[in-house]
Amino acid sequence: MVVEDYASWSHFLCSTLGQKQELRVVCVVSNGLDAVEKAKQLTPDLIMLDIGLPQLDGIQAARRILAFAPQSKIIFVSENRDLDIVEETLKTGACGYVLKSRAASDLLVAVEAVLAGGTFVSEHISL
Repeated sequence: MVVEDYASWSHFLCSTLGQKQELRVVCVVSNGLDAVEKAKQLTPDLIMLDIGLPQLDGIQAARRILAFAPQSKIIFVSENRDLDIVEETLKTGACGYVLKSRAASDLLVAVEAVLAGGTFVSEHISL
């Protein structure tokens, strides 16, 4: 599932994920409340989640989603480099954090790591 409020980024994420035959985007939504509702209906294996979303921010959406679907893996995709924010996203139970400026090189690597049970944080962020 892709949760992104900018259409161009949403398209980029979907097309990048589509490069892997074994990945299928089951839903695309543009706000946090819709993300929670769709995650309840679909229980996706993987959720690509922006932080700055309308109606409900990505951090709050992640907390709600993981409360009822702890098996869903969440990777935040954001350009926010604030270490407090990055740490907060990972405290929700998310498994990854990809900088949008590094998404072309990091996104599929992050997906592979997270689906294999690991974690991923773009290297330009020091935790």
